[in-house]
Amino acid sequence: MVRRRHPPDRVMPARRQPERTCVGCRAKDRKATLLRVVRRPDGTVEADPTGRVAGRGAYVHPVAGCLERAARTGALDRALKATLGRAEAARLMHDLMMARGEMA
Repeated sequence: MVRRRHPPDRVMPARRQPERTCVGCRAKDRKATLLRVVRRPDGTVEADPTGRVAGRGAYVHPVAGCLERAARTGALDRALKATLGRAEAARLMHDLMMARGEMA
């Protein structure tokens, strides 16, 4: 069996990047530029810097305005299908700010 090769002048198209919507500002962006928040199966909510933790996820831009808006308007609660108390939301905001610092 003869294997055919692509002609050398043929350029392979760029790989498509997955997009997600920020729950704070509702703008679409590349998945790699957003931070993921996850509600694990046991009900705990935490930042997911790897994007691979099992559970229901929501994405936010690594900008203080988007993080605050998502928590203040309840968009994060709706996206995760969980109710966050004030203390839990404050801890999550701190974790997201720390993850944001690691990304930059």
